[in-house]
Amino acid sequence: MRRIHLANSILAGVVLVFVATSSHSVFAEETVPGWSPSTALPPGELGKVVALGQEIVENTNEHPLSQPYVNNALTCSSCHLEAGTDPKAATFLDIASAYPAWSPRENRVITLEDRVLNCFMRSMNGVRPPHGSKVSVAVTAYITWLSSGSRLRMNPDKPLGPHHVPSLQIDPQQADLQRGSDLYAQRCADCHGESGQGSDEGPPTWGPRSFNDGAGLSRNDKLAAWLKVAMPLGDPDLSEQEALDIAAYINSHERPKFVLEEHLPGAEKLGEYNAESR
Repeated sequence: MRRIHLANSILAGVVLVFVATSSHSVFAEETVPGWSPSTALPPGELGKVVALGQEIVENTNEHPLSQPYVNNALTCSSCHLEAGTDPKAATFLDIASAYPAWSPRENRVITLEDRVLNCFMRSMNGVRPPHGSKVSVAVTAYITWLSSGSRLRMNPDKPLGPHHVPSLQIDPQQADLQRGSDLYAQRCADCHGESGQGSDEGPPTWGPRSFNDGAGLSRNDKLAAWLKVAMPLGDPDLSEQEALDIAAYINSHERPKFVLEEHLPGAEKLGEYNAESR
């Protein structure tokens, strides 16, 4: 039986975790063809910054520029597979076209840079990098490059792009923890550890080295939706019920608590943080 691997391959968390859906969206139409694997980097210094952004996305917890802002074992690629180029698993493709966007969680309009920095606080369980920092600019430049050729369509509903992970149709209340435990042991533990501690094959799924409870994936419905399109790595085949059961089992375990004040830098490096974040 194939094993499930929550891949630790590319950008985090920037878990940037775009895993919800909106009942009404300006993105229902077909997208304009844009970035492809053959798209060349911009010339000169801009191209160097875009390449740096990809490096940070792939190695967020170890890269010398981003590591000081990370407090777990995840990278942006742990959720945004293939450095955000997987077309279904929380993709970065065309995402820059959605910003600036209204964010219900922050109760304000946010930029793409805001979204990236907020993921450091939640998915990376770390400290929010300063606006305009090398980390912030490089990651945002990389994500924007992946939207090359896209038509700007700012999202007035939620900070979601045109290829966001669709919600499951199943009721989250139907989750079964025992089935989830059995499935995790059969299909996840080899890569992520029996106690969720992670391994060389996959990142931790709970505990102090995983995302905190302020991250999107700490919600069963969002994690299940992501599992449905992402796992097993390279050939996802979970049913909605299986994805939901595994998600509920993973999220039944302890993980770091999100306390906003603990994830903000000093005032001299914050810039203006005027959200009403919950």
